[in-house]
Amino acid sequence: MEINEKQLFDVANKAMENAYAPYSHYTVGAAILCDDGKVYSGVNVENASYGLTNCAERTAIFKAVSEGAKHVLAIAIVNGTTEMSKPCGACRQVMSEFMGPDDLVFLTNSQNDYKEFSFKEILPLAFSDEDME
Repeated sequence: MEINEKQLFDVANKAMENAYAPYSHYTVGAAILCDDGKVYSGVNVENASYGLTNCAERTAIFKAVSEGAKHVLAIAIVNGTTEMSKPCGACRQVMSEFMGPDDLVFLTNSQNDYKEFSFKEILPLAFSDEDME
């Protein structure tokens, strides 16, 4: 399946407009392409109890899974600053459940500068179901 990173950036940027970040003011949008051919988006949703905040990456993945998708082929993550977005550890672990080592991760910023990585590059020693055998 062809991956159109520009489409993912556009969807992530549009989604970021709906981010709920009244505490940090750090808005994030994510867009994922799944093997069903659909693109799903997500935003960060903060909470006064910071531990209950949900990141954009997890929001997009949970939305996709709730609609039947099970494999993420690519993800684009954008934030409202000039710095490249970087998924937190919790997001990387959730991503490892639904992405293969060679699936693509686009880390972007508000100017749509981006760096492309394979998933294994951003989480080289992922904990997986194989570790529980």
